[in-house]
Amino acid sequence: MKRTHAVGAAVLAGLTALALAACGSDNNNATAGSGSSATSGSGATSAGPAISGTFSGAGSSAQQQAMQAWIAAEQQKNSGLTINYDPAGSGAGRQQFLAGGVAWAGSDAAMSTDELTQSQKVCGPDGAWDIPVYVSPIAVAYNLKGVSSLNLAPATIAKIFTGAITTWNDPAIAADNPGVTLPSTKITPVHRSDKSGTTNNFTDYLNKAAGDVWTNAKADAWPLNGGDSAQGTSGVAGVLSSTDGAVAYIDDSGVPQGINVAALKVGSAWNKPSADGASAVVNASPLASGRPANDIVVSIDRKASASGDYPLLMVSYAIACSSYSDSAKGNFVKSFLGYVVSDAGQKAGAQAAGSAPLTGALAQKAAASVAAIKVG
Repeated sequence: MKRTHAVGAAVLAGLTALALAACGSDNNNATAGSGSSATSGSGATSAGPAISGTFSGAGSSAQQQAMQAWIAAEQQKNSGLTINYDPAGSGAGRQQFLAGGVAWAGSDAAMSTDELTQSQKVCGPDGAWDIPVYVSPIAVAYNLKGVSSLNLAPATIAKIFTGAITTWNDPAIAADNPGVTLPSTKITPVHRSDKSGTTNNFTDYLNKAAGDVWTNAKADAWPLNGGDSAQGTSGVAGVLSSTDGAVAYIDDSGVPQGINVAALKVGSAWNKPSADGASAVVNASPLASGRPANDIVVSIDRKASASGDYPLLMVSYAIACSSYSDSAKGNFVKSFLGYVVSDAGQKAGAQAAGSAPLTGALAQKAAASVAAIKVG
């Protein structure tokens, strides 16, 4: 039977005060240190006059470490500014944004066609835009006593998560790892219990890289029964740390200390997650067609196989209105996201989370999209 794990009481106690400040959240993990108290700073941002007030966002838990760095920097530059972020998951963040509950959302999956239409109710006739802000590899992380190095081909990963492979010494895993002594430990695959952009990217990868085994389309919600589940990146990390035999997909920045990550078969090579490998795939991938102007969505090449490539990755977005009738909110969003997509913001996010900074044409398009947001 599927079991859903919650974050431990000790962790929740430490987060409660911050969680109370998050806008529209029913998740006790709400702000996880991402900033809800008054700050001191130097006044004006480089983009214009000082921004003041209290503003909230919600969404991607994968963005959380980078988000903490971005929020701290923006609040330091604006002494009257308080920013709250609820890492409730990409699906919950988009839902809050489309309901008008938050100024922006973080999402590891771009808005669907239906969501673009829904956004017109909140943002006006031009709706909302997806703006790339965070590029990160997704790790296949595992907790297996005595095994510190592991290779997994896409088809093997798909068989593990469909339940076709149930023990770590299965012949398919052994074939990926010649010479490695594998125990007969039961495999405990762990997936996200909430609607998650990380799940969306992982299922997209399996569908495209191991389509003969994984026949489900990409989805925010885990499509199968069985295995263990946990909410958010931190929840998955908790199950990984406490369960011998566990394996999970998780943003590379969220892999707990002491937990190993598998090398994936990419072409004829075995590659571990890396910011450079993810960045190379993103830079070589086309933009999705049929999207509105200034809605910048990357169509990730999951079969990329150049030297060093790591195609199990996410491009995570800030979802913002194309136009804000509330000038204070609009000026905040432009200032904050302008910093996030800047060279300085991307460097800060990479240092905090080990993510891959936006570069080249994608960075320019993201900055142009933020600049095109209308206010008032």
